[in-house]
Amino acid sequence: MTSEAEATEATEKMKVTLDVDRGAGKAEALSSLFTQIMQVYSVSGREGALADAVEDFLSRQSHLLVRRLGDTVVASTRFQRDSRVILAGHIDTVPVIDNFPPKWLEAGDPLIRPDIAREHPGERVMWGRGATDMKASDAVLLYLAATATDAACDLSFVLYDHEEVSAEFNGLRKVTQERPEWIQGDFAIIGEPTSCGIEGGCNGTIRFDVITHGVAAHSARAWMGENAIHKAADILNRLNAYTPATVSVGGLEYKEGLNATLVSGGKGTNVIPDECRVHVNYRFAPNKSLEEAKSLMMGEGSGIVLGEGEGTAVGGVFEGFGIEMKDESPAARPGMDSELTASLADLVFERTGQQAKAKLGWTDVARFSQLGIPAVNFGAGDPLLAHKHDEQIPESDLLLMADILEHWLSSRR
Repeated sequence: MTSEAEATEATEKMKVTLDVDRGAGKAEALSSLFTQIMQVYSVSGREGALADAVEDFLSRQSHLLVRRLGDTVVASTRFQRDSRVILAGHIDTVPVIDNFPPKWLEAGDPLIRPDIAREHPGERVMWGRGATDMKASDAVLLYLAATATDAACDLSFVLYDHEEVSAEFNGLRKVTQERPEWIQGDFAIIGEPTSCGIEGGCNGTIRFDVITHGVAAHSARAWMGENAIHKAADILNRLNAYTPATVSVGGLEYKEGLNATLVSGGKGTNVIPDECRVHVNYRFAPNKSLEEAKSLMMGEGSGIVLGEGEGTAVGGVFEGFGIEMKDESPAARPGMDSELTASLADLVFERTGQQAKAKLGWTDVARFSQLGIPAVNFGAGDPLLAHKHDEQIPESDLLLMADILEHWLSSRR
């Protein structure tokens, strides 16, 4: 396998050109475009080569107005229709784990997962980093950008960077803040992997350190100090005692979660630690605002703000402990009462038998929700395979996603 360093160097040296084979059938054209995208290394922070290729590809479509901010590319039709649908996908991936460069696996290949082989017998499978999350959906979006010239609504395509890292770097966030006029619309679809089902809204997320303080001392004279790590036992006890809720919002069931994900403390093997940090992630349902979620964890009026260091929880689960915010993103309501959402959900059920369900992880539908634009997650690939070392997707998922969207977009009168 190509190492990450070798892949980065090779990608940065080459000029990538994406193209749609208009002489081929739809399935072949989609697979070819998908292959081209997969072959471009685009781990977060290294999306430049793919962003350049996407911008070039979209600029060659005469019906599109193309604009770029950083490594985010926005392309919009100007058909003067009565409504506009936004189709968005991120072009970055998580780091590779011996799964780049990608390759097509023929039926029977031992690298094909048993569940994929069972559900898609005799079918080719794309294996490699980004296959499900979310270059398959990106390929469908670019295909539609080139071919959906008779859509009954105007379309905006947003291919953005830095989704897989901290929210401060997210390309879609930057566009919503700096160029919100580029992404105005009546409905938005994020191509996150959903096995071509509808996942409505998303949980919100906050990440923060819960901090204990002690007094350093030599461990041979521990009574001269105060052990901060021992004090952290109460933090873990509170986490163990907490029962996460399942909340119904807009007819969908959202499961919350409150978990410690990292613990750090101590400066030496013979030093009583003077500080311990338990990193906590709270995933909250869209019945709560960001402020309500923070209040539940650290009390109302705590004044603890992202980027402003440590404060003290005045209430909530972690009352009395020091808190330092690390990241925060709001939840998004599912918007299932929107006519556009309902009509897409009905079509998906007709084609796949899948009922709409809640999105439990955080996605960028929340950014559209903040703009007052109903949005759903709908994309190719199994979400349970995202970020895995054996990330893969059956070839037919691309055609299914494209067929559903083509039919739905042509009927938006």
